[in-house]
Amino acid sequence: MHLMKPLFATLVLLGAVSLPAFAAEGGRAGRGNVEAGKDKSLACQACHGQDGAAAIDPQYPRLAGQYADYLARALHEYRSGARKNPIMAGFATTLSDQDINDLAAYYASLPVTLVDLARNPAVARD
Repeated sequence: MHLMKPLFATLVLLGAVSLPAFAAEGGRAGRGNVEAGKDKSLACQACHGQDGAAAIDPQYPRLAGQYADYLARALHEYRSGARKNPIMAGFATTLSDQDINDLAAYYASLPVTLVDLARNPAVARD
């Protein structure tokens, strides 16, 4: 039991020292580059719109303002086949991990255009 306090103190100290570096990387290694993602987003714009707000067709989700981790996971799942969509699979299979991180960073950096349907039921009926 006497070893637990020093061990715990060491773990807390290590966490305090490494937390700023972890946060500076956005919480995980391999974070995307917003500008590179913007450059790579041309194919995405055909369905999701230039600003990622998908005013083109309601079947295409709005990407602007979504969490980068969510977008990256979705693209990885399309690429692996875990998430099924023939259109997205065709695009995602050509993307590298860095491409996915860059695209996710770009779309996450855009202004949020999402609507809370619970607060705006008129939009839900459209």
